[in-house]
Amino acid sequence: QVQLMESGGGSVQAGGSLTLSCTASAFRFNMACMGWWRQAPGKQREGVAVIYRSTSTTYYAGNVQGRFTISQDNAKKTIYLRMNSLKPEDTATYYCAAGGSCHGWAAGYGMDYWGSGTPVTISL
Repeated sequence: QVQLMESGGGSVQAGGSLTLSCTASAFRFNMACMGWWRQAPGKQREGVAVIYRSTSTTYYAGNVQGRFTISQDNAKKTIYLRMNSLKPEDTATYYCAAGGSCHGWAAGYGMDYWGSGTPVTISL
Protein backbone atom coordinates (compact mmCIF):
# COMPACT_ATOMS: atom_id res chain seq x y z
CA GLN A 1 0.00 0.00 0.00
CA VAL A 2 1.35 3.41 -0.96
CA GLN A 3 1.69 5.95 1.81
CA LEU A 4 1.77 9.70 1.37
CA MET A 5 3.37 11.75 4.10
CA GLU A 6 2.81 15.50 4.29
CA SER A 7 5.00 17.93 6.18
CA GLY A 8 5.65 21.65 6.44
CA GLY A 9 2.42 22.87 7.95
CA GLY A 10 2.42 25.40 10.75
CA SER A 11 1.27 28.82 11.87
CA VAL A 12 2.26 32.04 10.17
CA GLN A 13 0.97 35.56 9.96
CA ALA A 14 -1.01 36.83 7.02
CA GLY A 15 1.25 37.76 4.16
CA GLY A 16 3.76 35.10 5.08
CA SER A 17 4.84 31.97 3.24
CA LEU A 18 4.98 28.24 3.82
CA THR A 19 6.14 25.29 1.76
CA LEU A 20 4.40 21.96 2.15
CA SER A 21 5.99 18.69 1.10
CA CYS A 22 4.42 15.33 0.30
CA THR A 23 6.59 12.26 -0.06
CA ALA A 24 5.29 8.99 -1.46
CA SER A 25 6.56 5.66 -0.18
CA ALA A 26 6.49 4.42 -3.79
CA PHE A 27 5.18 5.34 -7.19
CA ARG A 28 2.52 3.22 -8.83
CA PHE A 29 1.02 3.30 -12.31
CA ASN A 30 -2.13 4.88 -10.90
CA MET A 31 -0.31 7.92 -9.54
CA ALA A 32 -0.02 9.99 -12.70
CA CYS A 33 -1.68 12.91 -10.97
CA MET A 34 -0.69 14.28 -7.58
CA GLY A 35 -1.82 17.32 -5.75
CA TRP A 36 -3.10 19.17 -2.76
CA TRP A 37 -6.53 19.57 -1.26
CA ARG A 38 -7.59 21.39 1.86
CA GLN A 39 -10.44 21.34 4.31
CA ALA A 40 -11.25 24.10 6.75
CA PRO A 41 -13.37 23.43 9.84
CA GLY A 42 -17.03 23.25 8.92
CA LYS A 43 -16.33 23.44 5.20
CA GLN A 44 -16.12 20.98 2.36
CA ARG A 45 -12.84 19.76 1.02
CA GLU A 46 -11.59 21.78 -1.92
CA GLY A 47 -8.90 21.21 -4.50
CA VAL A 48 -5.91 23.55 -4.33
CA ALA A 49 -3.48 22.46 -7.04
CA VAL A 50 -2.47 19.37 -8.98
CA ILE A 51 0.39 18.31 -11.21
CA TYR A 52 0.70 15.63 -13.86
CA ARG A 53 3.91 13.84 -12.95
CA SER A 54 4.93 12.98 -16.51
CA THR A 55 4.48 16.42 -18.07
CA SER A 56 4.56 18.73 -15.03
CA THR A 57 1.30 20.25 -16.26
CA THR A 58 -0.32 22.08 -13.38
CA TYR A 59 -3.79 23.27 -12.47
CA TYR A 60 -4.80 25.64 -9.71
CA ALA A 61 -7.93 26.70 -7.94
CA GLY A 62 -8.86 30.25 -8.77
CA ASN A 63 -8.48 31.49 -5.22
CA VAL A 64 -4.80 30.41 -5.03
CA GLN A 65 -3.72 31.11 -8.61
CA GLY A 66 -0.73 33.42 -8.58
CA ARG A 67 -0.02 32.83 -4.89
CA PHE A 68 0.61 29.09 -4.70
CA THR A 69 3.00 27.00 -6.79
CA ILE A 70 2.98 23.22 -7.06
CA SER A 71 6.16 21.45 -8.11
CA GLN A 72 7.73 18.02 -8.00
CA ASP A 73 10.96 16.16 -7.57
CA ASN A 74 10.36 12.68 -8.95
CA ALA A 75 13.75 11.43 -7.80
CA LYS A 76 12.67 12.16 -4.24
CA LYS A 77 9.09 10.97 -4.86
CA THR A 78 8.02 14.33 -3.50
CA ILE A 79 5.69 17.13 -4.49
CA TYR A 80 5.70 20.58 -2.99
CA LEU A 81 3.27 23.41 -2.49
CA ARG A 82 4.85 26.79 -2.12
CA MET A 83 2.31 29.16 -0.58
CA ASN A 84 2.94 32.90 -0.68
CA SER A 85 0.87 35.88 0.40
CA LEU A 86 -1.06 33.70 2.78
CA LYS A 87 -4.47 34.87 3.98
CA PRO A 88 -6.53 33.85 7.02
CA GLU A 89 -8.94 32.10 4.64
CA ASP A 90 -6.11 29.73 3.67
CA THR A 91 -6.33 28.22 7.15
CA ALA A 92 -7.13 24.53 6.77
CA THR A 93 -5.73 21.05 6.96
CA TYR A 94 -3.90 20.38 3.72
CA TYR A 95 -3.96 16.91 2.24
CA CYS A 96 -1.81 15.35 -0.43
CA ALA A 97 -3.35 12.83 -2.78
CA ALA A 98 -2.49 10.81 -5.86
CA GLY A 99 -4.51 9.15 -8.57
CA GLY A 100 -4.48 8.01 -12.17
CA SER A 101 -5.82 11.23 -13.66
CA CYS A 102 -6.37 14.84 -12.73
CA HIS A 103 -9.80 14.79 -14.39
CA GLY A 104 -12.30 16.04 -11.85
CA TRP A 105 -9.49 16.96 -9.53
CA ALA A 106 -11.16 19.92 -7.85
CA ALA A 107 -13.61 17.65 -6.06
CA GLY A 108 -11.00 15.03 -5.35
CA TYR A 109 -12.47 12.49 -7.75
CA GLY A 110 -10.26 9.64 -8.83
CA MET A 111 -7.64 10.02 -6.14
CA ASP A 112 -6.61 6.60 -4.93
CA TYR A 113 -4.20 7.56 -2.18
CA TRP A 114 -4.50 10.22 0.51
CA GLY A 115 -2.17 11.47 3.18
CA SER A 116 -3.27 12.19 6.72
CA GLY A 117 -2.94 15.95 6.35
CA THR A 118 -0.87 18.78 7.76
CA PRO A 119 -2.50 21.79 9.46
CA VAL A 120 -1.92 25.34 8.30
CA THR A 121 -3.05 28.31 10.39
CA ILE A 122 -2.85 31.88 9.17
CA SER A 123 -3.35 34.66 11.67
CA LEU A 124 -3.86 38.38 11.22
